Amino acid sequence: MTDQPTTAEPVGPAGQVPGRARLSPRKRQRISRGIQYAILIAVVVAVAFLANWKGLGENFAKMDVAEQSLPEVFTVALKNTIIYTVGGFVFGSLGGLLLALMRLSSVRPYRWIATVYVEIFRGLPALLIFLLILFLPLALPGFEVPGGTYGQGILGLTIVSSAYMAETLRAGLQAVPRGQTEAARSLGMSHSRAMISVVIPQAIRIVIPPTTNQFVSLLKDSSLVLFLGVSGDYVELTKFGNDLASTTSNATPIMVVGLTYLLVTIPLGYLAGRLETRQAKGR
Repeated sequence: MTDQPTTAEPVGPAGQVPGRARLSPRKRQRISRGIQYAILIAVVVAVAFLANWKGLGENFAKMDVAEQSLPEVFTVALKNTIIYTVGGFVFGSLGGLLLALMRLSSVRPYRWIATVYVEIFRGLPALLIFLLILFLPLALPGFEVPGGTYGQGILGLTIVSSAYMAETLRAGLQAVPRGQTEAARSLGMSHSRAMISVVIPQAIRIVIPPTTNQFVSLLKDSSLVLFLGVSGDYVELTKFGNDLASTTSNATPIMVVGLTYLLVTIPLGYLAGRLETRQAKGR
């Protein structure tokens, strides 16, 4: 009995069998993108038809409730938020600069102190720091934070921001070419004078973009001031929205406060991006 001859399938160029050609990477990418768009459209359509828009509008976008937040959301809450944030940012930047110089110091105890501070307060949750400030009068009877309620809020944000600003400014100081210091010293400047007049100004210009992002983060962290029990003329945005939402039994004030935050943070984020782009082009 003889074996039946087998007929081999014709093989095309590059070893491919006709009719079984594989899709090119570009075609596969187009098909994958089309599937993703189809899924996205299906989800959007499902949400549009299944969502309870009337209920959402009544609870999150009730205009008469939103009007009750005006103008205090700007004249009181936003004003206080900016006061807390700017105060914490200014003092935090000064403290951060001091810590950065200590971490770069040739004196070991200075480096140890700065390192311990930075590691502790970068590792602790910001909320915990505010709670510790709240209990300071119990731990230290008779002690009062200067500035009252504003002082407590600014102190909490200063402790938080100084630890982060220290690392940002340290990176900026180390980014200044060493030749700048040597040139200043060759002109007869002392080390301290060279740092103040030459190195620190250049470092500040270098860290402006990340510092802007740090300000935005601090603005959002200012919401933790509500845990200090602020009330009346000292409320910031989050506390204001929470109190009004509790009074009206409606979440619209929370949405108003969220939009107010975005009115500030989005332009600042855009500014930080532009500064980073400009700085990258200047290199």
